Amino acid sequence: MSRHRPLASIVLAAGKGTRMKSTKAKVLHEVFYQPMLHHVLNAVEPLNSEKIIVVVGHQKQAVTDVLADYDVHFCEQKEQNGTGHAVLSTQPLLADFDGEIMILCGDSPLLLPEHLEAMRNAHIQGGSKLTIMTTCLDDPTHYGRIIRDSDDRVLGVVEEKDATPVQRTIKEINAGIYIGEAAFLFEALNQVTTDNSQGEMYLTDIVGIAVAKNHSVHTFEHPYPSHVLGVNSKIELAQAHREIQSRRNTQLMAQGVTLEDPATTSVAPTCNIGNECHLAPRLTIKGKTEIGNRVCIEPGVCIKDSTIGDDVHIGANAVIIDATIGDGKHIPPLTCYNGEKN
Repeated sequence: MSRHRPLASIVLAAGKGTRMKSTKAKVLHEVFYQPMLHHVLNAVEPLNSEKIIVVVGHQKQAVTDVLADYDVHFCEQKEQNGTGHAVLSTQPLLADFDGEIMILCGDSPLLLPEHLEAMRNAHIQGGSKLTIMTTCLDDPTHYGRIIRDSDDRVLGVVEEKDATPVQRTIKEINAGIYIGEAAFLFEALNQVTTDNSQGEMYLTDIVGIAVAKNHSVHTFEHPYPSHVLGVNSKIELAQAHREIQSRRNTQLMAQGVTLEDPATTSVAPTCNIGNECHLAPRLTIKGKTEIGNRVCIEPGVCIKDSTIGDDVHIGANAVIIDATIGDGKHIPPLTCYNGEKN
């Protein structure tokens, strides 16, 4: 089977996210200066899918609006009838598609493209009709468990609310990411019922359907469990923010930027930092900010949508918004620039 078999991607973004305790749709909550849905699509884009479909429902207009810069197709799930129903609703958009379909959730902002590509390669090499991503957790509460037989073959996925006490002790969980042949996926989804405690069409039921048809179901275990866990609360939102901030700061330091305290330094991905810069603790640099070379920034500074020249020294607790600071300037502590040039 060719590695270059066509790929389509489906991102599920129709849910409300009641555990967020917010009127805002879950996928619109920002993680490190971007809606979490952006992070998922940024991980999917390098896979070069022939078509990326985002399933919308709750606050559909707001969700479509934040994706104006992305090359995606939208499919509305008019009734919140489960994840299986959400994927099945995309069938008309993929009626003529003959290839593999990857299914992801829009609330997993820590995904990285290299792991999705590794899963795709493992699926192709395994020759399976269906591959599901799994990971192992010390506390698997709230997640579907992977059920295997005595020969370690996958038999199905059981959701937490439908699991027996013994099944709830299983540590291997469903990460909510699937890749399978388009024809098989839609054939299976058309057989999914609502016979469960939630009265919904579970996407996970396609695993049991595959097994019943004597198709082997392969698994791809993600090496970093935190990357695949969905963001379902404000606590998890903050945890995801810290993880992406850490990734960003690691990149900056690898480029030669000195960060005295990475844990309190936040530089948005839309900002560029020059060579040999020195950043003190408790900094926020965001918006479309350009910082030149050999810039020294003291503690507590906030910079947004500004251009900072070379060899600039910015004093502690300065606030610089929509401003331009020329080469070699020394900005005193507690200074506030707003839309000014200096």
